[in-house]
Amino acid sequence: MSIFEPSEGTLVVVPSLSLPQDELRRITAARCYEERLLFLLLSLREPGVKVVYLSSMPIDQEIVDYYFGFLPDPEDAAKRLTLISLDDPRTQPLTRSLLARPEMIEQVRAAIDGEDAWMVPFVLSELEEELASSLGVPLYGPATALAHYGSKSGSREVGQEAGVPMARGFGDLRTQAEIQDAIDALPGERVIVKLNDGYSGLGNAIVSKSGASRFSFSADGETWDTFSAKIFERGAVVEEFIEHRPLYYPSALARITPGGHHDVVATHDQVLGGANNDVYQGCTFPAAPEYRAEVGASAARIAAILAQRGVVGLFGMDFFALKADAGYAALLCEINLRIGGTTHPFGAAVLTTGATYDPDTGLLMADGRPKYYTATDNCSSSCLRGRSPGEVTRMAERLGLGFDHAARKGNVFHLLGAIPEHGKLGFTSIGDSREEADELHRLTRLALCGAPSSR
Repeated sequence: MSIFEPSEGTLVVVPSLSLPQDELRRITAARCYEERLLFLLLSLREPGVKVVYLSSMPIDQEIVDYYFGFLPDPEDAAKRLTLISLDDPRTQPLTRSLLARPEMIEQVRAAIDGEDAWMVPFVLSELEEELASSLGVPLYGPATALAHYGSKSGSREVGQEAGVPMARGFGDLRTQAEIQDAIDALPGERVIVKLNDGYSGLGNAIVSKSGASRFSFSADGETWDTFSAKIFERGAVVEEFIEHRPLYYPSALARITPGGHHDVVATHDQVLGGANNDVYQGCTFPAAPEYRAEVGASAARIAAILAQRGVVGLFGMDFFALKADAGYAALLCEINLRIGGTTHPFGAAVLTTGATYDPDTGLLMADGRPKYYTATDNCSSSCLRGRSPGEVTRMAERLGLGFDHAARKGNVFHLLGAIPEHGKLGFTSIGDSREEADELHRLTRLALCGAPSSR
């Protein structure tokens, strides 16, 4: 059971951003992140697969046509795709809106029409569990009863049990006194405080033990008063701030089947930005060879424990990597029990190239050749604002920056719905070498951010 290579059945895709909304509002074009899972339309290349895709607002037909352009029979694929939009511009999770509209749930139920279906949520919360129960379909994701293992405090517990190295720190903290005691107990001039349910680095604060500017927040507009209120409500961890430089930020993507089989399917190096250099911007595949094997081995031990706990679905693990006396050391940063930022680039690469992951080398292999990619969620420019998704993808094709189906390399675009209003999109550049993927990515960024309008 895999969302990357299903052979039959109906995927009910619910890309609801059922996350803390205060951090979500700080992400440009956050609602368009519901489109991150549109790479699943590529699974329609299998004639036994159907897709029911939900969204808060209608998805531009040009975007759908773009993904159909990767398929051998777009007309047949279109017959097996059902798009259901709530046409709801409110800034609340898609699933919450859907549950308040019984007629829309009936529309989803009719689209499933008794087929062997399973629901693929972007995030699994009680809202998604309620929806799945109403539809009578199983969920591809961890039960909310297991959500603690995906919190910052739960990550430390699982990491310790798995014997995976971590930064020194303390979990399950909620009061000012507990936070201060943890800060005082850790070495160094700076520590990092992380909200249990923060994501994309937006729930982090770096605290200096002395000096005039004690606090540095990843999220704009945050203060210690507002942050402290979130700690009390949601819990937090305090960890030593790793001053070692250079510092690298690899991650691993793993999956657990309903039968309990677990495996690591990819490692990445994350590209971070923001005031504290801890906000996710994109990734490269695979992780650097210096620490790739250690990251994969640690991720496998964590996946084994989570499989024993009953976790199902895809999830990510973030690490720090640094040069040690004997090679490189990889320290667990956190576990994210959900589909994350590296999932859609990996899915796009697998479904467009037909590559399979080789756990021995950590490479994606297609026809005996490795595939590499560089991906971003944050390519933005004022010159893109006002354009249509189709105009931008056609421009990329004219410039030779599309996808070469014969060579199985090129660009796969996403977040296209954010172009007209925000001038923002993402793309995954796939090549036969690290250098080729990076160069394609560089050229594409230059073209998208500097080309004059063709209108």
